[in-house]
Amino acid sequence: MIQSNSRSLRFIVAGLLLGILMSAMDNTIVTTAMGTIVSDLGGMDQFVWVTSAYMVAVMAGTPIFGKLSDMYGRKRFYIFGIVVFLLGSILCGLAGSITQLSLFRVIQGIGGGALMPIAFTIIFDIFPPKSRGKATGLFGAVFGLSSIVGPLLGAFITDHLGWNWVFYINVPVGIVSFILIMAFYKESPNHLKQRIDWFGAITLVGAIVCLMFALELGGETYAWDSAQILGLFAGFAVLLIAFLLIERKVAEPVISFDMFKVRLFATSNGVALFYGAVFIVATVYIPIFVQGVYGGTATNSGLILMPMMIGSVIGAQSGGLLSTRTSFRRIMLMSIIFFLAGILLLGTLNSDSPRTLLTIYSVVTGIGVGFSFSTLNLSGIHHFDTRQRGSATSTITFMRSLGMTLGITIFGIIQRNLLSDQMTKAFAGSGQSAASIGNPQNALTPENRKQIPEAVLHKISDAMATSIAHTFLWSLIAAGAAALFILLMPNDRVLVNKQAPAGQPAATVSGE
Repeated sequence: MIQSNSRSLRFIVAGLLLGILMSAMDNTIVTTAMGTIVSDLGGMDQFVWVTSAYMVAVMAGTPIFGKLSDMYGRKRFYIFGIVVFLLGSILCGLAGSITQLSLFRVIQGIGGGALMPIAFTIIFDIFPPKSRGKATGLFGAVFGLSSIVGPLLGAFITDHLGWNWVFYINVPVGIVSFILIMAFYKESPNHLKQRIDWFGAITLVGAIVCLMFALELGGETYAWDSAQILGLFAGFAVLLIAFLLIERKVAEPVISFDMFKVRLFATSNGVALFYGAVFIVATVYIPIFVQGVYGGTATNSGLILMPMMIGSVIGAQSGGLLSTRTSFRRIMLMSIIFFLAGILLLGTLNSDSPRTLLTIYSVVTGIGVGFSFSTLNLSGIHHFDTRQRGSATSTITFMRSLGMTLGITIFGIIQRNLLSDQMTKAFAGSGQSAASIGNPQNALTPENRKQIPEAVLHKISDAMATSIAHTFLWSLIAAGAAALFILLMPNDRVLVNKQAPAGQPAATVSGE
């Protein structure tokens, strides 16, 4: 528990809110600007790596920083996260190619791996049980609010200053957060000494990277049965087995299998994994749909993404407030109903769909995913005390990041292949091949669209709309898997007026 008065507490919360604002806003700003970035730097077939590289780095850092914060304190690693995140932001703004941008996003991701989980863990340290639901709901709402500000700010900056500035905007926000936490956050010096499972972290991240490269390069750069792709799959299998063996033997595993024996924790992580996979598909491809099908600017794509984020704010705040009134399972059942409905509706889009429908579908999707922003962080940490909160929160964040990484990779491949097939069908029998038309990325900016003949542009827009809509439908598989984990959640809830059973920390009474 920190040592602070009510005045310093307000400044600490403000500093944490700004850190979450910066981290979450960065994702939505980049998503909104992606069409312009691809048009400027090229790499339509590689743009998913701008997101994937960030997510891989977040995954690598999240469990390690969670463990380190349990061992040596939250403050120093939160500050470290801010500094590294700002350094990565500056480098991203200077990138001259899609490859450079992806590499610099790795640096950003290392910083991001510390910010989000440690911020939520500090909340549990500084607030009593009866206030955690409201506090987590507030932080979840800020996460959603940042997603509203991000698209609008990113769109404005992209159209008027250039996409480079969507990264530079992090600097002033991060500096203020840095100053507030440095000045006002005074934590207890008592921490649990543990060992860092470096071999476990290396083998886990290595396995994920091998899998991602195998999926991304297979069938395009190399044949599926080529030595390169088979070698990557083999590397994934070997490293995954090594990771599992290491985690069973080390005293302090990077991901504790013992924690997964707690049913609520295990199911919460399963939900986070599949929610992350589906949510990233919506946030990446809705702006691409707007620019590639409707012909909008970055500002248009930012505005069209805003309704989903407004919905997420509503869901996040509602989830936090409901956490002391009903079970986590019931909250997430409400969440999945909205989430499944929203994704299914997005899967019905075509090039003739009015923007009003896209707006409505986005709001429904946003409400569904918003519940998870606050609820899963509460349910994941529910049965653990101060010594394990950092690890529990970082594991939830890790699983969500893993889902987002695999989601954007797998569904990115699906969309790319669907687009290629649709382009081939669209120009079959016309005397033109899809390859002769040029890169579909030219349809992502108004300036380039003017250079494309109307008939050709219509076919490209139809192909892009169909590929994105069908990708949403494919993502229903992941959403369905999330629904199964929700059904398996126990009826645990936060009870603030009862005495907790022996061996459980306050406010972790289970059952209804």
